Amino acid sequence: MADESNTPPSDYLDQSEIDKLLARSTEQASSKTMLIHANGRRGDAGAAAKVEAYDFRNPVFLSEVELRRLRVMHEDYIRYLSARLSLFLRMEFSLKMAKLTTVTYSKFVESLPSPTHICLFKAEPLVGVGVLDINPRLALTIADRLLGGHGHSVKAERYLTEIEMALLEDVIMIVLEEWCGQWKLEEDLHSQIIGHENNGRFLQTSPKDAIVLALALEVNFCDCSEQIQIGVPYYTIEPLIKKMQARWHKDTSVSTVEKRANWQKTYDHIKMPVRAEWDALDLSLREVNSLRVGDVVELPASLMQDTRLLLNGTHKFSGTVGLDTDRVAVQITKKVSPQNEESTHRPT
Repeated sequence: MADESNTPPSDYLDQSEIDKLLARSTEQASSKTMLIHANGRRGDAGAAAKVEAYDFRNPVFLSEVELRRLRVMHEDYIRYLSARLSLFLRMEFSLKMAKLTTVTYSKFVESLPSPTHICLFKAEPLVGVGVLDINPRLALTIADRLLGGHGHSVKAERYLTEIEMALLEDVIMIVLEEWCGQWKLEEDLHSQIIGHENNGRFLQTSPKDAIVLALALEVNFCDCSEQIQIGVPYYTIEPLIKKMQARWHKDTSVSTVEKRANWQKTYDHIKMPVRAEWDALDLSLREVNSLRVGDVVELPASLMQDTRLLLNGTHKFSGTVGLDTDRVAVQITKKVSPQNEESTHRPT
């Protein structure tokens, strides 16, 4: 019987050897798995890591800071619009922001009620078409007020007639003009109504996956409480957002730089009284009265290191007293901050 230990190795592996190799490779792969963080540091993949889901179909184009600033800007827009519509309708027209967010065009269109009144508009010279949605009950209440009525809420749920749409256009133009006016620091915009619709299901003014900046306003007009919605594609306002971001960055950088007045030639010959003084010591009135010519008042040597330099009576610098050839001089060592400036001091 032949010794199995001396049997030459075979070129083929049996099933048990294949299973061992697969198990070994799996262990090595699991032990070498590493997690690379965003800052480039490596860590153990088995450690707890915060993983957040990202919706690639609904990407976020505006950060929380930018949305917060846009909300502040739209709050001003709502305040001005409420005042202007109240004057135009000669009755209180209360507006309040319900929401300001970014959604896809398909979701924005699906959120529009039916029946409703939709106004399509453009903000020249920007590209793209915006959507303004007004609830029919609110639209009919406004039309009733424009015709001389008391503005009581109309209960009927119906589409607007051509006459009612013509009356409503005056109010819509005020809404759009104020909306365009809020971007005046970035660009001069002009609103233009390009059409009316009564059902958002068939709107095709933007691609379905386009991102829309959606603003919802809660309206209280007489006894009618409804909503107005404004949806503008992101690619329409993107140039304005970029200009606004550049302006915000510029304002931030300018505010961090110390502003200095420019030197004018007329300042060259203006004379400024300069005085050096110390807080030397306190003397009683009797001691001051007893002073005579030739008396010596001893001062501590450290007092010279804390000399106040006054410009026109205002403490601006601190320094050290010394000699420069045959003259007494003050070397400036510190500039006094404005909050520490003193207008009156006790001279020695």
